Amino acid sequence: MTIFEKQLPVGWQWVKLEEVADKSHYALSSGPFGSNLTSADYQSAGVPILRGLNVSSGQLTLQDLKFVSHAKAQELIRSAVKPGDVVVVAVGSSGLACLVPESLPYAIMSQNFNKITPDLTKVDSKYLEICINSEIVQKQLQQEITDSVRTFLSLTKLKNVEIPLPPLAEQKRIVAVLEKCDRLRRTRRYALQLSDTFLQSVFLETFGDPFVNPMGWEITQLGNLLEFPSQNGLYVPKDNYENNKSIAGIEMVHMSDLFYGIVSTGNLKRVNICQKDIKKYSIDENDLLVARRSLVYEGAAKPCRVPQLKEPLVFESSIIRLRVNQSKLLPVYIYYYLSNERVRLAHVLKYVTESTISGINQSGLNSVEVINPPLSLQEKFAQIVQKFERFRTQQREAERQAEHLFQTLLHRAFRGELTSSDFDDEAVSALSQEIDVKQAKPKSTGDIAEYLHTKVSQQETEAVQLTLPGLE
Repeated sequence: MTIFEKQLPVGWQWVKLEEVADKSHYALSSGPFGSNLTSADYQSAGVPILRGLNVSSGQLTLQDLKFVSHAKAQELIRSAVKPGDVVVVAVGSSGLACLVPESLPYAIMSQNFNKITPDLTKVDSKYLEICINSEIVQKQLQQEITDSVRTFLSLTKLKNVEIPLPPLAEQKRIVAVLEKCDRLRRTRRYALQLSDTFLQSVFLETFGDPFVNPMGWEITQLGNLLEFPSQNGLYVPKDNYENNKSIAGIEMVHMSDLFYGIVSTGNLKRVNICQKDIKKYSIDENDLLVARRSLVYEGAAKPCRVPQLKEPLVFESSIIRLRVNQSKLLPVYIYYYLSNERVRLAHVLKYVTESTISGINQSGLNSVEVINPPLSLQEKFAQIVQKFERFRTQQREAERQAEHLFQTLLHRAFRGELTSSDFDDEAVSALSQEIDVKQAKPKSTGDIAEYLHTKVSQQETEAVQLTLPGLE
């Protein structure tokens, strides 16, 4: 029996999100329609724009902000956000809620988001964020999300989603108890983010700045470095999809599965297709999947790796498969190459068409210029990545444990069973030490691990101060 079938604690009630929104104008709103805000509006200073790229590892990050003029921001006033608002991802990682921090006094959200300005006489802002991200509310949201080009959660469907609402004083108590666990969870996520930046730094140190190609290596079009021609995925009618609990058919990768660096198998949608299609559209760990289309310009042509597979896996029509000729190019090199922002700026984005749905086709992707360093150097980089991936596996497990603990405590809260002693300082310390012990640092990456541990410790104890151009 799920919590939806159980009676809530005395004094609690189920309420729709629109019932806890403030009564002010635009308290419930969505981002601007695509053509009303494009990259042509961006400038170096002014009013910040919250984009899909500003959500990383389940958190709102204020790195790599874009800006628009104050005049343009006034045109988009219905999409304005301020501290205390809760933005909910509409496109991509749909349903994820993020609280707008005090360090962002004013911004405009892109079409990637919906916004709720909470009525603080009814709901605490932090409780609202936590509640929307809880497993029981996320299950509702997943039923309301459409999956076409990318997953999409409309404002109309969002505001009708129900949340468990206790009295305001109980909300604040729950937030206080969960804050320490949430801090541990955010710290583990931050460690993973540092891992991502480390490998990109190794890439630049090994191969130089791809924007200028300082080593003078040969530049070859991507299409000439493939073992087989690039391949668009398969369109499958809805009737061929299995229900969520079925284990029949085979798993299929969709656009929404591409934005995490590597495909996570085991919970993908399953489809029934013929053996001929399985053979044509199957993928393996040496393949690279590239997003053909995106509702956000910067999201098009993003690459994604494939893990080692235990069963067949196919990909859908909004994805392009690349299988490189490994006598010329290694899959891990081309993944980090196409992921590098300097590469994207110099060699990729010029082939992306920008409109309501931005995208890249096979011809454009095949035309991308690839700096082709010696294979021996690529192999050296691949060895570093392989060693480091073992360390990242341990980090992901630490994050999973922290997330599991948080959701367990949240379930107890929704049953009215959470006490202040459930997660005190001693419990935080014990769990942190237990996870660190399980993260035995590999000798080959000892310096890396020490660096990340130092940076995470700094993040735990230091407040991050941000200065935004135009808002000093």
